[in-house]
Amino acid sequence: MAILQMQRFSICAMKKNRKAILEELQSLGVMEVNTANLEESGLNKMNTTEARQKFEKNSTLADHALEILDEYSPQKKSMFSSLAGKELVEKSKYEAVVSGQAELVKTANQLLSLKKKLSENKASIVKKETQIEALAPWMNLDVPLSFSGTEKVAVIIGSIGGEVTLDEIYQNLAKEDPELEAFDIQCISKDKDQICIAAVCIRSEAARLEEALRTTGFARPALSTRREPAAVKKELEQEIADLQGEIKQIEEKIISYAPKREELEILSDYYRMRAQKYEVLGDLPQSRQTFVLSGYIPARQAQALKDHLTEKFDLVVDIEDLKEEEEPPILLKNNKVAGSVEGVLSSYGLPQISEFDPSSIMAVFYIFFFGLMLSDAAYGILVFAGCAIALKKFPRMEESMQKTLRMFMYCGLSTLFWGLMFGGFFGDAIAVVSRVFFGHEIVLKPLWFEPLSNPMKLLIFCMLFGVIHLFTGLGIKGYLCIRDKKYLDFFCDVVLWYCFLIGLILMLLPSQIFVSMSQMNIVFPAWANTLAKALTIIGALGLLLMSGRDNKNPALRLALGAYDIYNVTGWLSDVLSYSRLLALGLATGVIASVINKMGSMMGGGIIGAIVFIIVFIIGHIFNMAINLLGAYVHTNRLQFVEFFGKFYEGGGRPFQPFKSKTKYVDIKEETSL
Repeated sequence: MAILQMQRFSICAMKKNRKAILEELQSLGVMEVNTANLEESGLNKMNTTEARQKFEKNSTLADHALEILDEYSPQKKSMFSSLAGKELVEKSKYEAVVSGQAELVKTANQLLSLKKKLSENKASIVKKETQIEALAPWMNLDVPLSFSGTEKVAVIIGSIGGEVTLDEIYQNLAKEDPELEAFDIQCISKDKDQICIAAVCIRSEAARLEEALRTTGFARPALSTRREPAAVKKELEQEIADLQGEIKQIEEKIISYAPKREELEILSDYYRMRAQKYEVLGDLPQSRQTFVLSGYIPARQAQALKDHLTEKFDLVVDIEDLKEEEEPPILLKNNKVAGSVEGVLSSYGLPQISEFDPSSIMAVFYIFFFGLMLSDAAYGILVFAGCAIALKKFPRMEESMQKTLRMFMYCGLSTLFWGLMFGGFFGDAIAVVSRVFFGHEIVLKPLWFEPLSNPMKLLIFCMLFGVIHLFTGLGIKGYLCIRDKKYLDFFCDVVLWYCFLIGLILMLLPSQIFVSMSQMNIVFPAWANTLAKALTIIGALGLLLMSGRDNKNPALRLALGAYDIYNVTGWLSDVLSYSRLLALGLATGVIASVINKMGSMMGGGIIGAIVFIIVFIIGHIFNMAINLLGAYVHTNRLQFVEFFGKFYEGGGRPFQPFKSKTKYVDIKEETSL
């Protein structure tokens, strides 16, 4: 439960060792490079843009080659392969790939060339298929489309759009040019869109005939051939077959490169790491013989890194505490339970260096509320077992995914606990199955009480849990005030609110409103009632006078105090928000019971059992999934809005160490701190 203290770690070394030192820092991954404090050093920086772009280009080249392999020779992966994490590669294998990088770059280029040839061939096939489609209406033509006739006889080939008959064509020609007589028109093909014709006339009247035809919508074919359409089609089909054969050969050639997949992955990550190193290299101030480097490192690792570097290189290291105005990156250190909710915390915002890491306290409430919302023992067992098995089977899972699954695993245990407390096991499945299929009802009795029978009792306890949650948030605010020696703020913003709120609660408990809601008649002795009123009055007066204490204007100060007292309605709204614990808890049980009832409607027997099993499996999978999502969303809301709203600001910058950020593999490093 801590924000790790950061120190500034500065190095001054010989320029000849800069790449080796950077590679060592990159492999260790414990230091965030930040040279902002060296901007005014007067030293120059090396322009590494060209080299970095070259490495990025080669990395992208390898990525594209891998995409081609994945397209034509995909790896067989299970549905859980995304949980497995990156493959761990031995250092010797990595170095072997690096030594043969030139050949692998050629391999990647060959794959891209093959892919390009494939694309060209497929485009050619589409083009030829389009030509065949264009030739389809002319298959009955026994002369080339470009045929214009003989020396004395002209042949005009084309088409007229729309549903037109030969008689209509003749009639239109007679109207346009009555003197045209020596011609003949043959229909090659006809459909609802057009009629394809071949007109024959003496050469001297060819121009007049074509001009008259054009008035009817005549147009020459877009495709011109020197051979009969049927022969051209046959030739095109042969060319398509040849291209398809070539495509098959190219695909087989691509597949033959599949054994190079792992090496290409390593190559891509190698160039990616080189690009990252050169990006940092370009930010380092350097002279002709030396360079300097500075950044942040957790204080507990600073000395170990210094000892490690000074042992391997000739350099000078300076470790210093941060200045007050400096805002270091944030790195949290928690145990497994608290660490499991760090992902939820970071999605809201990491704490600032002056704040408090709420992970441990948040984890307790988060797991507690999540289980209360899902509240079915069977669902809890399934969630816990699924997450535990995944964590055990995939030890190299990404750290963020590990934390998320571990959080759900703990939430599964909480769900199991609340399910036993409320007597829910797939809803009322035990009672339904025993009654319908065995004739004797067995009821799983709750260890505490059944919410469906007494929802108001659960509502009261949900409100109580909410008050504890909110008061804890206010208590953390008080702790921060005391830690920072803001004692007046502690009294005015925390103690007075505790007095006011506790007084109001003590006044509410014996009231008729609470009795009607809870069916509990609480009677306090006279001194307790007096104490409740005193706390309320003291708290209200204190808030009225002290909430606007920074303002010198008395009237405005009182107005701000009155407005702060009015914010008690916000506290009431926050407490009422915890009724969602009741709502989601009841929803899980009600939907589960409805599913069981639907499944048992066919009664006993084989058919009834089959129907029950089908409805049971589908229904409970849906119910568990939708309520898991609901519990996750609403538990987050209770943390972000109600709990964090009392003390937390966030906005811290995450610690981003200079390390090998790979895409495909992890390199097994021989050095570590």
